[in-house]
Amino acid sequence: MMEPEGIGALLRGSREAAGLTREEQASVLQAAQGGKWFDPENLKRWETERRLPTPMWHALLAECYGRSTEEIGRAVVASRRHRRLHRLIDQEKREEGSAVDRRKFLGVAAAATGMTGVPDIAEARHGINAGLSAPDGSDLAYLNGAFERHRGGYRGRPPHEVLDQMKVDLDLLRELLGRPHPAAVRKDLARTAAGITGLVAVIQHDRGEQRDAVGWFATAEKAARESGDRHMLAWVLSRHAMVPLNYGAPNAAAAMAMRARAEAGRSPSAAAALAAAVTARSLACVGDREGALRAVGDARATAAQLDSAQEADTWFGYPPQKHHVHLSQAFTLMGQTREAYAEQESALALTKAPSVMTRALVAVDRAVCVRADGDPTAAADLAVDVWRQLPPAYRDGLVRSRVESLCQSLPGRTGSTLREALAGR
Repeated sequence: MMEPEGIGALLRGSREAAGLTREEQASVLQAAQGGKWFDPENLKRWETERRLPTPMWHALLAECYGRSTEEIGRAVVASRRHRRLHRLIDQEKREEGSAVDRRKFLGVAAAATGMTGVPDIAEARHGINAGLSAPDGSDLAYLNGAFERHRGGYRGRPPHEVLDQMKVDLDLLRELLGRPHPAAVRKDLARTAAGITGLVAVIQHDRGEQRDAVGWFATAEKAARESGDRHMLAWVLSRHAMVPLNYGAPNAAAAMAMRARAEAGRSPSAAAALAAAVTARSLACVGDREGALRAVGDARATAAQLDSAQEADTWFGYPPQKHHVHLSQAFTLMGQTREAYAEQESALALTKAPSVMTRALVAVDRAVCVRADGDPTAAADLAVDVWRQLPPAYRDGLVRSRVESLCQSLPGRTGSTLREALAGR
């Protein structure tokens, strides 16, 4: 028996409501993916729930069935939960098969002694057992794999699209965290939770959803502390510091970045390098030039000692490109334009296409430096070019905040064209 709210019922019901056979529906799916072959037998497996569609199929199913990716994801989660419960029930039935005669004897004995049974408690017990049982190893493995996929960054995708793709994994994470686990498994799960919720916080920060970003960072910090992974905690605190840093509270950012440095310790790590770089930016923003330069030196010294794993180009690594982007911002805030230009050139030379947001932020830094060097008109022109080339999906949040800050520094009519561009005219 399938789950009425599950993916099988949703796909079959939608197909039949449209009056399509499985073969015809498979042709629709095939056309939607550019003619790439789609096997009707695969659709049959999904409709009968012998297999469940993985997240890579969710967007295609949503498009072809007129549903949202959230609906598809919820239906898959419902089917997975239903299957797990019934596996547990079947397992218990097999284990109890050898005790049938004993139960019959106890039933006769209870009747003979006047004892009465409590009806219909077996289903309750099965449900309790399902809640107390450790999750399938496949769920944990899937979640760890999802974490690895998401940590790779935007890869040219707009923030909202990445966030949409993470929603199903967040539902599974919530489900798994609601169950008891052995201590070692719980620590691993907490670390994965810290990473995934930290990534959600980063995306919300980039989108300009400051309050929600702070909430997700608080959740990530709690999970990181439970995991006992100090490098994960240092990463979470460093990324959290960027919220006040980029949205007008640099003193709070500096205090949090210093906490991150304390957690990271003295051994070279991606988290330690990031914490030093964010400290440099924060201190530069509050006018502590000497402290900022010391932190720049610390970031450079740490970055020079990282191995290839720590330099991985992911949200959790500290690749040279990211290092130069941070230092570009630090030197820009200090008004040291010569050093800032050098960092910008290095960052762009290492930035892989498309990297839309990174290129935009580096370009805005350059415009700010041009303004500091005494040419506000050229700075405004640079910023207008950046803004007009920016896809609409990136015109909110962090990039807008940086461009608006530059706009406010432009005198008189110099910034009028930039203000019109920001207003959408």
